[in-house]
Amino acid sequence: MITLVILLGTYIFLALFRVKKVLRGNISLTVLLFFTGTAHFYKTQEMSMMLPDYISYKIEIIYITGVLELLGAIGILISKIQRFTGICLILMFVGFLPANIYGAFNHVDFGGHIYGPKYLLFRIPLQLFFIWWTYRYTIKLPKKG
Repeated sequence: MITLVILLGTYIFLALFRVKKVLRGNISLTVLLFFTGTAHFYKTQEMSMMLPDYISYKIEIIYITGVLELLGAIGILISKIQRFTGICLILMFVGFLPANIYGAFNHVDFGGHIYGPKYLLFRIPLQLFFIWWTYRYTIKLPKKG
């Protein structure tokens, strides 16, 4: 829920200052990715519990995905690589979904996963919303010029 508040709150805040729509959408996504990306470095253990036991190097995976989120946060603000970054972020968001499903079914004590599978009724649409947002502001609207 906090991620949705961060994304939409930043968007509304920037709208008050009449920041252009595409830039507003991208800055909002940057703030979200900065928040979630940095969490990989101080909520590492909690996030690693969202990965099944058969996966090796859990902590390293969490660090790498955190770095990728931070790079994505920067990349969407650079027009020459914005589209490529958007595609990579969409793939990453799709890739995160199995970890969220696993976390929910195993009641991982992180975020809403503790509520079990019913959390997915919120989380899956939220993940789809992040994918849509990323597509809209990094691929679709910038193409229109």
